[in-house]
Amino acid sequence: MKQDILEQENLDGALKRDAVKKNVAAIHVSGKLSLLQRKLSNVLLLNAYDDLITKPQHQINARTLCLMVGYNSNDMETLKQALKSLAETVAEWDMLDAKGKQEWGVSSLLSFAKLKGGVCEYAYSPALAEKLHDPKVFALINLNIQRRFNSGHALALYENCYRFMRTGSTGWWDLDLFRRLMGVDGSTYYETFKHLNAKVIKPAVAEVNKTSNILVTPELRKSGRTVSAIRFKIKENPQLAMFDIDDSGSIRGGVVYTQLRGLGVSDRLARQWIGEHGEDYVRDKVAYVNGKSDVASPARYLAAAIRDDYESLETPEPDPAALAAAAERQAAAAAARAEEEARAEAIAAERRQRAARMARVRDIVEARNPTQRDADRRLFLSTLKDDLAREDFSRLGWASALNARAIFEFWEDMQPGTFGDL
Repeated sequence: MKQDILEQENLDGALKRDAVKKNVAAIHVSGKLSLLQRKLSNVLLLNAYDDLITKPQHQINARTLCLMVGYNSNDMETLKQALKSLAETVAEWDMLDAKGKQEWGVSSLLSFAKLKGGVCEYAYSPALAEKLHDPKVFALINLNIQRRFNSGHALALYENCYRFMRTGSTGWWDLDLFRRLMGVDGSTYYETFKHLNAKVIKPAVAEVNKTSNILVTPELRKSGRTVSAIRFKIKENPQLAMFDIDDSGSIRGGVVYTQLRGLGVSDRLARQWIGEHGEDYVRDKVAYVNGKSDVASPARYLAAAIRDDYESLETPEPDPAALAAAAERQAAAAAARAEEEARAEAIAAERRQRAARMARVRDIVEARNPTQRDADRRLFLSTLKDDLAREDFSRLGWASALNARAIFEFWEDMQPGTFGDL
């Protein structure tokens, strides 16, 4: 976590921004991207945006790129595969040009990408670069919000809804278009609305509402008894509207922030007060409140002290009981933060181990001849009973995250000790 903060503090140029303008046309065609590929695409665009139409190619430190996307900075193999997928993904746009004429175009998302000497170099085709840089038609993608998503469907839904924030509704999308936006077109499983609703719409809506700065509500249109179209009502999420507050860790690492949390002030409000008034001002008010032994609600009293600029005529003698209570609250807050960091590290460790196992599976498969590979796939498919699991494996093969546990068990049975050293 500390390493991530150090890396982010050293970012320069466009990477210091928290948001990237992303052309609506590109958003519409990137639905088939996985969560990792979608995040990678946004970070690469953010890095290149200022020079998008003036420079033929761009570069970024590969390790920094990994950290911004949110995975192991030493896992170059995963980065290679993600870049390869972006180069193989087709972007299609259909929009009005500056003269009001309809324009259709197609291009790969990246015209090339290479890793050399710890640096990632990449480029967009001139036609796509022009579309991505068009300021008239774009959505604002906040990278602080992007990092919080765990589902590619949820991030796709967020990107396609956020640009309609001002109008309050996406307008009606027929289900074929919606499946395309979510990257599940071509799947017979998702042609059934019941499956689409249960596996894509409901989980994506829940994650967007929990994770992002907007709230979305789906509405359905029917033709007879069949659902034919969907739209999403959109409004600001009042609980998560403070994403523009510094989230780099500099405020959270300060003494004043710790004192505020110890007094029972929420994380969001603590950062807001420090951001608006400065640490020195807030520190004085915290000291003033700590000097009061008869305060029933320190957090509420502190809010009034900050708002109305309470000042004592003389420096009060600190009350031992109040100081002890404050110290106890601070200790509890520190323990809670430590527990949260430990939980985050455990999740990160689990993801690293999973990535290492997936890489091991990839090496094993590549070492087998075509006949063996075909037999392996058929054998594994025969063990899958769930239609969704079978469809996901048929589409992604051994890279299917949905079947990761079953894949590991399969290869451990095939070759005992496969993952022993991991």
